[in-house]
Amino acid sequence: MDAAFLALIAIVVVALAFDYTNGFHDAANAIAVAVSTKALTPRAALALAAVANLVGALISTSVAKTVGAGIIDAPTGSQGLQLVFAALVGAIVWNLITWYFGLPSSSSHALIGGLVGAALAAAHSVRWMGILDKVVIPMVLAPLIGFGLGYLFMLAVLWTFRGANAHKAHRGFRYAQIASSAAMALGHGMQDAQKTMGIITLALVTAGEIDSFDVPLWVVLAAALAISAGTYAGGFRIMRTLGRRIIQLTPAGGFSAQTVASGVMIATATVFAVPVSTTHITTTSIMGVGATRRLSAVRWGVAGNIVVAWVVTLPAAGAVAALAYFVTHAIVG
Repeated sequence: MDAAFLALIAIVVVALAFDYTNGFHDAANAIAVAVSTKALTPRAALALAAVANLVGALISTSVAKTVGAGIIDAPTGSQGLQLVFAALVGAIVWNLITWYFGLPSSSSHALIGGLVGAALAAAHSVRWMGILDKVVIPMVLAPLIGFGLGYLFMLAVLWTFRGANAHKAHRGFRYAQIASSAAMALGHGMQDAQKTMGIITLALVTAGEIDSFDVPLWVVLAAALAISAGTYAGGFRIMRTLGRRIIQLTPAGGFSAQTVASGVMIATATVFAVPVSTTHITTTSIMGVGATRRLSAVRWGVAGNIVVAWVVTLPAAGAVAALAYFVTHAIVG
């Protein structure tokens, strides 16, 4: 067993570890709102999210191809494997930092930032137009769409149920949140698990194990299981931020925010094949729903801290990845 193959195995293990951290880091996206409105208990919500994440990860590989083949040109040989390894280190470290402080930053952008940072450190070509089209533009538009649709959808719900019995309506929306939570987790699996599939497939191409960028079935299954296991492990720090600190939602508001966010995630994965941030979309959908009460109902200070985390994620993960590449390259050569 040569050194290159051992390096490939190490990268696959690290990639699945990233997928696991992605699961517990972003589990709150799917369940925080349902838990905060008491539609589901934390463990029931986590179990539902884990299963739906698994199903979502098995549906498509279009986002995986965008991440693995659309951000940087596929590197080859030992340097290529070092680059992929460093990108994963950058993403994992940033995930752990933001998880520790309870900030719902984007695992997707951490991974993409890691790829770019490692590629620049290795003096490898970066597809800047691909980053603009597939990362930067969706990064700006998706949260705005989430906020706008969240606001409009909640207005439609309030108008439709304006004459309904409040107690019965609350109970009905709590039940509806079970379905919307499952849809959220499905969209999360269609987005975030595929990013790890893309990285592992990129490593396989780099190592010469496969000739074209077609995601093998074992990669799909491994990534799906890893993100589901991570989701079930939970992300209670971030759950508190999304579920309560931005705004305390009603069951109707929770249903509205989750329905909008899941719709945007599934559409971007299936129609446009772009790796959007599930965290960005979820947070801005919650803010849009909350703004229907009054703008002051949203805790904009907390939202501002989250936006700062979004802005620094790409360069911060990239910087860590670049450092990891320099260290790895100095050791391995």
